[in-house]
Amino acid sequence: MTVIKLIGKKPRLKNPILIEGLPGVGNIGRVAVGYLIEELKAKKFAELHSEHFFPFVMLHENYHIHLLKNEFYYWKAKKRGQQDIIFLIGDCQALSPNGHYEVIEKILDFVQGFGTKEIITIGGLATGELEEEPQTLGAVTDKELLKKYRGFNVKFNAGEKVGYIVGAAGLLLGLGKERGMKGTCLLGETSGFPIVTDPKSAEVVLKSLTKILQVKVDMSKLDQRVKEMEHFIKKVESLQRKALMEITKEEKAPVKGKEQLRYIG
Repeated sequence: MTVIKLIGKKPRLKNPILIEGLPGVGNIGRVAVGYLIEELKAKKFAELHSEHFFPFVMLHENYHIHLLKNEFYYWKAKKRGQQDIIFLIGDCQALSPNGHYEVIEKILDFVQGFGTKEIITIGGLATGELEEEPQTLGAVTDKELLKKYRGFNVKFNAGEKVGYIVGAAGLLLGLGKERGMKGTCLLGETSGFPIVTDPKSAEVVLKSLTKILQVKVDMSKLDQRVKEMEHFIKKVESLQRKALMEITKEEKAPVKGKEQLRYIG
């Protein structure tokens, strides 16, 4: 089961655009969108919990329990040229292919309830090399968006370097298109090395995104913010790998007598 619960009153939004920044390659989306949320002082209004997330809770400060979740924030346009925004960030994505589809459909149901007709997803494109001057590559579901976003330092040639987009960054656009929603994916070039958060690539994508949204943010605090986020991101990834190993062992291990339990508590 996947559920979304509101926190406080339901915000009144006019034709909001959805901006997704869940963890992924280089954690570019998570860093860029998380930083934008802080700089714009966007307000949290909903959380998504799902049985398709990894089956563990995190412990902070040795005692505080943290349930894995995705979070929704909103920001209302301040001046002409801007539009209301729904931001989506989170601790993780779904564990299984079926889970990805269920969670994404739930997200789309939710944001369509606010009148969302357009989506921008943020991700990383792994090159296998250290990128001194990473670029922002783009892909769209509608050719009209090529004209709309071509002048924002985005190269719409992602298809030349990658044949598919995995997870929420791709499925939100593909399934959204089936509902008549237009979508764009912004991919920052990054090495793709395991557990490496790429602040330089996140900054490049963030510059394109802020131009598209016609908002201004102070980039000078990005490096410090990345350092603060990185510890938490690495902790989640480490726990996910351990949990995946345990799940794999459980599936392969022969059951002798009573069912073998591999989880504490």
